[in-house]
Amino acid sequence: MTAPTKPGCLHIVATPIGNLEDITLRALRILREVDLIAAEDTRRTARLLQHYSISTPTTSLHEHNEGRRITALLGRLAEGSRIAVVSDAGTPTISDPGAHLVRAALDRGIRVEAVPGPSAVIAAVAASGFGGDRFVFLGFPPIRSKDRTLWFRELSEQRVTTVFFEAPHRLLRTLNEAKQYLVKRTIVVMKELSKIHESSVKGPIEAAIKLLGQPRGEYTIVVEPPIKQEDTGNMVQDPISIYREFCHMTESGFVSRREAIRQLAEAHNISSRAVYRLVEEAKNSRAKTRT
Repeated sequence: MTAPTKPGCLHIVATPIGNLEDITLRALRILREVDLIAAEDTRRTARLLQHYSISTPTTSLHEHNEGRRITALLGRLAEGSRIAVVSDAGTPTISDPGAHLVRAALDRGIRVEAVPGPSAVIAAVAASGFGGDRFVFLGFPPIRSKDRTLWFRELSEQRVTTVFFEAPHRLLRTLNEAKQYLVKRTIVVMKELSKIHESSVKGPIEAAIKLLGQPRGEYTIVVEPPIKQEDTGNMVQDPISIYREFCHMTESGFVSRREAIRQLAEAHNISSRAVYRLVEEAKNSRAKTRT
């Protein structure tokens, strides 16, 4: 009597968010060993596989066909195949396809194994300077007007560092809408994380909009938690952070010194005179350090 086939395994594999070197050795091994790779875009995945001389067959699995492909993929998993799911960048199921397949596989008792790796969310929080002890990820803002209003309210109510993604053609609209909800809040807008043209803009939201220019590429936005009134004293004791924001805003040439001081005063809930004093203190401190 033939023994029943042991189910295979569904591997959720994180791939680079830009730089092809940002992939783990384990991820490369899994991509070589599995029987099939289900990719959000087989053409983009082909470039990664070619770079690492991986010849595993691929099939498409994206938001428009995931429902249709699940049955066939589950069938192969039930027969003992190992399948890797990859998205265009980062980890599948995190604002990317794959969640429906994962849920269906778990419901059928099929093993699901995550292969961690690059994350735009983690990278953005780490580089924001806002601290990463606690943070919230809100994905992409909705497109429908009513849903957007609810989403912005949720964003404004967060009391911890908050991260979200936005497409380049909607970025300026989203930031302009966010102004009324994120009063006196500092944001960091990060473009093309880990890629050649990586850049970031940090400051009050109005200043960030002026510094952005014509948005191109992929954007990750980090919002600073609201500053508690009792925390303003601690902030005044740290002029370096405000000085860095001041330099970031003025070095581009889009914002004057006076306007930068005004916006920083509003964002940090302190007087313009206090901002000016902090900037001068930091400047003098750095000058002394160099001598």
